[in-house]
Amino acid sequence: MKSKFNFNRDSLLTVVWTSLFTGIILVLYIPETREMFVKATNNHPYLMGMLKLGVLGTMGDLLGSKIVQGKWVLKGINLHKRILVWGFIGILFTVAFPIYSYGVEGLLMEGYLPGSNSALLTSFWKSFLMNSLFAFPMMVINRFLNKLIDHNNLFSIWPIYKTFKEINWEQMLKIVAPTCLWFWLPINTITFLLPSVYRVISGALLAVALGFILGMAKKLGVQEKQVQC
Repeated sequence: MKSKFNFNRDSLLTVVWTSLFTGIILVLYIPETREMFVKATNNHPYLMGMLKLGVLGTMGDLLGSKIVQGKWVLKGINLHKRILVWGFIGILFTVAFPIYSYGVEGLLMEGYLPGSNSALLTSFWKSFLMNSLFAFPMMVINRFLNKLIDHNNLFSIWPIYKTFKEINWEQMLKIVAPTCLWFWLPINTITFLLPSVYRVISGALLAVALGFILGMAKKLGVQEKQVQC
């Protein structure tokens, strides 16, 4: 009876997760709701950045956890704190996209980079610099803050050295870091081709992919430890 209950609960959460993700896609697809989204983003960029990453980043976290454990886990994960952390990263995204967009356009204007007449090459440079200088540190910050949440230290004095030491750096460098090249570079090149109002939501949607990547990294790390034992 217990296994049947767990199966039904897990299936229900899968339906809820999928429905929420589909609903967000529909909001962006339907012209009326898309116009409302654009207006809200223009009027409240930081708030909307927090909302987008808070929702979709957390969904990515939950997906990653499901990949590792084989089931949806909500109990004992301090969900509200994870939403807060993703909201903070949403603010970083809101600032980062214009910084690298306008910064690269300035470099192109001054002749420091080639391709000022090519929209694709311009987007590539924006993505290249953003992923070279921002993407991996952002993922490290995400992992660092999640470690604090795991040990219930987010709202206390941070044990910085201890927390950084607990991060699986081999996993981060061998599995996560290369995604900046083979995944995030081409994907964000496409993102920078989009109108600026859609770039943060694109980043938010890709946060689900980030959750998947981090989840796979954790799963591979667990499997490697089991093999070594």
